[in-house]
Amino acid sequence: MSTARQGVHEAREELGGRLRAIRTAAGVDGRTLAKRLGWPPSKISKIQLGRQAPTVGDITAWTAACGVPEAAAELHLLLRDLDSRYAEWRRQLREGHAAVQRSWAETEAAAKTVRAFEPCWVPGLLQTADYAAARFREHARLNGSRPDTDAAVAARLARQEVLYSPGRKRWHILLTEAALLYGLAPAPVMRAQIDRLVSASTLPAVRLGIVPLRTRLPVSPVHGFWVFDDHQVIVEVVSAELRLALPEEVAQYRKVFDLLAQSALYDAEARQLLTTVAEGWI
Repeated sequence: MSTARQGVHEAREELGGRLRAIRTAAGVDGRTLAKRLGWPPSKISKIQLGRQAPTVGDITAWTAACGVPEAAAELHLLLRDLDSRYAEWRRQLREGHAAVQRSWAETEAAAKTVRAFEPCWVPGLLQTADYAAARFREHARLNGSRPDTDAAVAARLARQEVLYSPGRKRWHILLTEAALLYGLAPAPVMRAQIDRLVSASTLPAVRLGIVPLRTRLPVSPVHGFWVFDDHQVIVEVVSAELRLALPEEVAQYRKVFDLLAQSALYDAEARQLLTTVAEGWI
């Protein structure tokens, strides 16, 4: 079971456990609750064990039957998070990579403050066309998806227009020096990409930080993630995209981001590091 799917299963178990606790606190056994709800007893068991996800209606009926209808609201939030947290890449990519980029654009446009951390590659909002094309070709090979590279690159570049739009939107983007050293594209493409980062570091709405190698870090840079207005986190793993919205999860990612940001170089120091790395791509 992949990490992403394991997380979904654990979330379903948590929801089932909370429903079981509500039933137990009400002094109602499973068969009695099933009879009250007009359900087969097996449904009660499957929901409590996390083998079946309840619907919104199931949760509402369960809590009402146990005499605590006010408990439904929090459980609805858990269910909504469970429904949205796992989006399999193969399913998303049926309509092509360009469609996924347009979905990201909508999410970014709705946010006022975006914080992003990428340890392995340059984030899409700061990619050149050639670097983006290399990423999409890699993704298509990995997932066996429709190779709509030109359309996907155009959609990704269109996303970048938000960086220049007037308003109070702010971007704090962190990436590791290692992301600039991985050979994810030909040397000329890597050099041009790093030059693009130098320019991006001067944009008024963008705060670009580079976490240098051989720096003692307060927390491990386990994987990349994006935090939108401290309300939602998007994590891309090999097989899927996770969208997390539980407050405690968002707070945990924000804590990791803030700790990594303390180790990053900014402004002139960041540009000096970028220039040095670019000179190595010859």
